[in-house]
Amino acid sequence: MRVTSKIDSSLRQKIIDSPDVILDDPDVMQALIAANETATGANIVDLRGVAMDRLESRLDRLENTHRGVIAAAYENMAGTNQIQRAVLRLLEAPDFAAFMKSITGDVSQILRVQSLRLVLETRCNHGPARKALEQYNDTITLVAPGFVDLYLSQGRHAPTSDILLRQVHRGSEQVFGAAAKFIRSEAALPLDMGPGRLPGMLVLGAEDPYLFTAQQGTELLSFFGNVFERMMIRWLS
Repeated sequence: MRVTSKIDSSLRQKIIDSPDVILDDPDVMQALIAANETATGANIVDLRGVAMDRLESRLDRLENTHRGVIAAAYENMAGTNQIQRAVLRLLEAPDFAAFMKSITGDVSQILRVQSLRLVLETRCNHGPARKALEQYNDTITLVAPGFVDLYLSQGRHAPTSDILLRQVHRGSEQVFGAAAKFIRSEAALPLDMGPGRLPGMLVLGAEDPYLFTAQQGTELLSFFGNVFERMMIRWLS
């Protein structure tokens, strides 16, 4: 017995000629599946439909994971490029004065931070060495011995050789000076200044509270800190 079709004949012929048009359209396929479930009634379990739902759910999760992996890869590439540019800018400095100027200028802009401070421990309260460093007070903060350890540990049990990433309500005035009120996140990189010298640290302060968070990786910052550390040892020598 032939059933009279309710579909327009031209549309019906198009579907017969090109069934992929229907199969490739997720919205149309979803509507057809829903219509089939309605036709079969509530008392009949369509195992194929259940399997399809599960496959669609898995596909959605895979797509979300795929997007997340791609986004992370792009972010990592951007971060690597950023650190490389900052390192190259430091290497271009012909003398210590230019090196110090690049820290508060181009390097800070490249790293997208509002303040970049070099913190150095010293036992000297007077003398030519302290005066030589004090002329760079827009970049260098001189502190008493033990300050770096205390700052990096912040009551944690983690080694003070680890990089500190954290969000803050306000930056440390001793470190950032007048800019402290604008700081909402910071990265503190420990510096080993060489045998016979007290330690130091490089502190990056940002207005963006999410630029530095405890959940972030520190590999790129660690590389930047290692390069900066070696350059400082060279200049101090």
